[in-house]
Order: sequence, then C-alpha cells, then structure tokens
Amino acid sequence: MSYFNLPKEYAQYATSKIVILPIPFDKTATWQKGTAFAPRAILEASHHVELYDIETETEVYKQGIFSAKPLKASTSAKMVEGSYNQAKKIIDDNKFLVTLGGEHSVSIGPIKAHLEKYNNLSILHFDAHADFRDIYNDNKYNHACVMARTRELTENIVSVGIRSMELAEVRAIDPDRLFLADKVFASGDKWMDEVIAKLTDQVYISFDVDVLEIGLMPSAGTPEPGGLNWYQIINCIKKVAKQRKIVGFDLVELMPNRYNKAPDFLCAKLMYKILSFAFR
Repeated sequence: MSYFNLPKEYAQYATSKIVILPIPFDKTATWQKGTAFAPRAILEASHHVELYDIETETEVYKQGIFSAKPLKASTSAKMVEGSYNQAKKIIDDNKFLVTLGGEHSVSIGPIKAHLEKYNNLSILHFDAHADFRDIYNDNKYNHACVMARTRELTENIVSVGIRSMELAEVRAIDPDRLFLADKVFASGDKWMDEVIAKLTDQVYISFDVDVLEIGLMPSAGTPEPGGLNWYQIINCIKKVAKQRKIVGFDLVELMPNRYNKAPDFLCAKLMYKILSFAFR
C-alpha cells in the first residue's frame, strides 16, 4: 500500500526525498490491541487527502514520497533492532523518514538512528502519557517505556499534552521540559513559544495520537480525556517548523475502527501537514 495514489515519478526510492516506514507492531499493547492495523489504514486514507496544502501553498508530494515495505518482527527487541537498522539506512541515504506505528515502542529505533545522525537534536514528544516508565510488564521496550529509553540517549526531550503518569515518572521527568495538558489550556498560545525555546536547532517529533482530545481521536489504544485540539497541534508544529528544522517524525497509537474512518483520515492529513511545514 502506497502513500497517496501518486504518479510513479513521485514514488520511487531513488528520487524521493521522503520515505514512509510502516511498522505494524502492537505486541506490548496493554489494553486494546489493534494499532498493528494503523499503518495500512492511514495509507488507505491518504488516498483521499488533497495534494495541495492551503496554508503553505505547496504540493509537498512533488518532493517524492516512497512507501517502504512494512517492517515485521516477532518480539519487541527484534522490532527495535530492525527498525533502528532500517531507519539508519534510510536517513543515511539523506531521506526524510516518517515512521508509522503501531504502538509507541516502534519509535525507539528511529529515534536512536536520528540521534546518531544529527548532533543537535531535540525530541518533541506529543502524548497523553509520559511514557517514562523504566520497565513495564517485564519489558523495557514496552510502549510505556519509550521516553525512558530515549532519555538514555539524550536529555533533550520536551513532552507536550501529558495528563497521565505514575508517581515514579513524576520524579523522573524534568518539570521544565513537561507541558501538562491543563497548563497548555490555561496559558493560551504562550506555551508554544515556551516549547520552542527549549528545543535545539534540529527537532524530531514523536506523535502519539492520544495527545488529541477523545472527540477528535476516539480511535486510540489508551484514550485519555482532556486532550489538545487540532489547531493547537497544527499551530505548534507550524511554529516549530518556522523556527527550527524538523528532520523526521513518527505517528503512532492509532487503533483503526472499521465503522469510523475519520481518525484514519486525520492521521493521513496530519502527516501531510507536518511534511508541508517541514519542506516549506
């Protein structure tokens, strides 16, 4: 399944600046499984996204968007190793990588590869959950441990939209780099500038869809009330792209619902918006 229904000249690896890596993995999901079906659902929905972006007045697909074969693995450790190797190859070929999950653990390998590639990189983490547990269900690669594994590689993590964590995570997170959802709503738009001030020149975005409010994103594996809205997310990422360089991103934790395709389309649209901002 390809991203959009692009003419062949815009969908070849050699000539594309953008590569999408689907990772249909959800083996550590602790409540509802089904995020393994997300990459295909998002790619299918992308065929209905307009190729002209109104805000940037661009058609980013003309940079070339290649869809790689889905990466499959039997265990978390093999998935992390395989995704790291695949991501490293893609970005070493000077491609802009978009990783599609699957559960949030699929981000670990691509984040590591980007940190090795870029010397001055921050991780901008959108999520309802802190994901700073050191280990969960006897698995250090559990979806709840993503940022704990990332912090072993860098302290440059800024988490936005958080509204659920355990006490040990509260003690582990740098409060100066934590933007709780209720504080975001209470501060108007000021929080966006505060986020950007804490980011380095190069930025990788790790986007868990449950950061969004439930009415907008009901198809999440672990939904939480009180999330951010579409324009808060879009305006923040747009500001980041204007003042920093977005070098890659992942989009994770969609749990497709066969009776409601709107969340699938939202993810496809969000991908195209981020790409449009990054390449403007």
